[in-house]
Amino acid sequence: MSANLPVWKTERNVDSRKLEFNWVATVDHPLKNVVVTERIPRRVLGSAPSTGRSTPISAAANISEPLALALKKLDPLTEFAMREELDPLSKIAAEMDAVDSLSAKKEPSKKADEKRDKTDSWTSRKSGILQKYTTSEKLSMVTSFLLEGEKVVVRAQSTKVDKVQHRLEQLDSFEEGPQRKLDLSQAEYLLKIQQLNKELVQAWNMQQRVKALKIAIQCAKMLADSDVLPFYPSKFVLVTDILDCFGKLVYERLRAKAVYYKPGGKTPVALPEDFTPDMVPDSAKETCLNWFFKIASIRELVPRLYVEMALLKSYYFISANECPEALFRLTEMILGIGNPLVAIYARCYLCRVGLNVMTRHSETGYLKRNFECFLETYQHLFGRSATGDLSRQNLSIPIYMTLYTPALDYIMEAVVQHSPESVLSELLEECKRYSNSSLILNTIMSGFKPTYIAQRTLQFLCMIGQCTDDGIPLHSLLRTLGLCVSICPPPAEQRKPALNAVWSNIAQLKKPSEYMSCVEIWVQFIARNFSTREVNTVLGDVLDHMVPNRCSEKFPMQLKAIVRHIVAEITDFEALLSMDNFLPLIDLFHDESTKVEVCKLILTSNLVEQKTNDLVTINALMYLGGILHDCVNALTPEDEHRQIGDILCNIVNLVDYGRDFEQQLQFYVEARGSFASFDAVLAQLVQLMRALEPSSL
Repeated sequence: MSANLPVWKTERNVDSRKLEFNWVATVDHPLKNVVVTERIPRRVLGSAPSTGRSTPISAAANISEPLALALKKLDPLTEFAMREELDPLSKIAAEMDAVDSLSAKKEPSKKADEKRDKTDSWTSRKSGILQKYTTSEKLSMVTSFLLEGEKVVVRAQSTKVDKVQHRLEQLDSFEEGPQRKLDLSQAEYLLKIQQLNKELVQAWNMQQRVKALKIAIQCAKMLADSDVLPFYPSKFVLVTDILDCFGKLVYERLRAKAVYYKPGGKTPVALPEDFTPDMVPDSAKETCLNWFFKIASIRELVPRLYVEMALLKSYYFISANECPEALFRLTEMILGIGNPLVAIYARCYLCRVGLNVMTRHSETGYLKRNFECFLETYQHLFGRSATGDLSRQNLSIPIYMTLYTPALDYIMEAVVQHSPESVLSELLEECKRYSNSSLILNTIMSGFKPTYIAQRTLQFLCMIGQCTDDGIPLHSLLRTLGLCVSICPPPAEQRKPALNAVWSNIAQLKKPSEYMSCVEIWVQFIARNFSTREVNTVLGDVLDHMVPNRCSEKFPMQLKAIVRHIVAEITDFEALLSMDNFLPLIDLFHDESTKVEVCKLILTSNLVEQKTNDLVTINALMYLGGILHDCVNALTPEDEHRQIGDILCNIVNLVDYGRDFEQQLQFYVEARGSFASFDAVLAQLVQLMRALEPSSL
């Protein structure tokens, strides 16, 4: 039986291939310091030929080694426990955290809304500053970065002392390294600023913190340069945007490192937006202190102040009292800046950053203190150094004074928002101490609410007349006051004396540009608070100034604004068109397109609704309609042709002589002859004639 059993055999592959191994020699081991050498292309400003030299910088290297786990302070038992299910209390805490985070995503907090309101004020000013303060001169820029093609050695330091010493050496090499001065046009300067911003973000993303700090310091140094004064406000806007970016990067990194354990929880979580210093671990506080120690090592005052102001929000990682104390300390330190223009913009940046980082409105005394410090150093504006810069750059004092207005207006607005009305009286008394300075007076009128200014209109007019300096010119002061009273009129008993005082000052203006800048604003106040008699008198004065030498050709926009204000404020259409000087004002528009726009503005207003039979009003309507009719030709777009046709049909419908059939028929005949080019008007006249047939029987 055993003979019948099958015999099983194992078959092997005789032609099996031999395995080949490529042996590679190893030169590194986990305990050896890693040295990475890379060549960074020079893409920032002032690149120079390569010198072939190596400069050590610190950068994080991802090294996988067993000893790295010890830095996390985790042992195998702890890791195992973290994988286990949480106890009931910790589980409830985790669920509450999930609910809180979900609701925070759905409903934005009130603090975020308040912060957005604070930044909107400056954001709305930035575009206006960049458009107004321009230059055609060459702008200088000093660079002291790594040269193109330069080798960078990244070393992994073993101890914290080595890291701090290495980074301080890098900052010293930056300040003492080679520098190069560039002369750039405004367009090139803007391009280099954008490139600097990209370089800063790129260096930060590549873990090159010291290089990012170098770029921030270099940008802050630019704000100490006032070689081209007319461009300085725009330079301030561009550079502080980079500093804001740097401050945000540092803050977010510190917040990412500052993880903590909630009560009852075993899992580390990120800090919330409204964290308190007691929630920040000691390691994050130490890192934050290291940043401020680096800033303290900057030798020059201006970049040291600006970089610290950019990082003000990070003080909350250390203590709740550090930020308020730093605001007052920096306020006093700015007194050390000798250039008054550089100092006032440094105060502007301090106030702006302070409003964004302060959590309580009661801690705003630094705002008023900054304005008081400006008043204490006000005489420096007319010192020998400032006047020397003006003569060197061929800049007049009125233009130089306007460079201060963006910073001062923002500071004053911040003071007003967090101060009672009584502060206005104190500031007016301070203004009198400086012989009614035009710059301070203009700042007060621009910063305070129009209601506060309007109640003291006569007082401000008296102070404007007593200004003794050559700072802000008279027409600018009158214009600023006019903007206030146009929004909120003064008390009724002050309106007539205020108009007489204002017009006596406006009549003294020699230049047509200054005259029109004031009339454009004050005509709204006059049309709103006075009768057509006063408006007609003002228009007559405008004609006297604009008709000679065809001056009106230079101010079409101002004249158009005058017409718009008058049409918007006067409610009696017949009284408007019956003014002797209104239609002659329309004749001042020599450009046909602008004249047509003005006629459309008048004929499409809400006033053109009631029917009329007044001959003066009808003649004025036909005159304005004739201007629109004559502007149409074969090249007129179809939509505009239709729009003008609707306006002319409305004119025809407005005229109503009641039962006077002959007068009504005569008007229709004149309208047919005047508006013969529009079929819509002819069809409208036919319909109106048919409506007249029953009354003729």
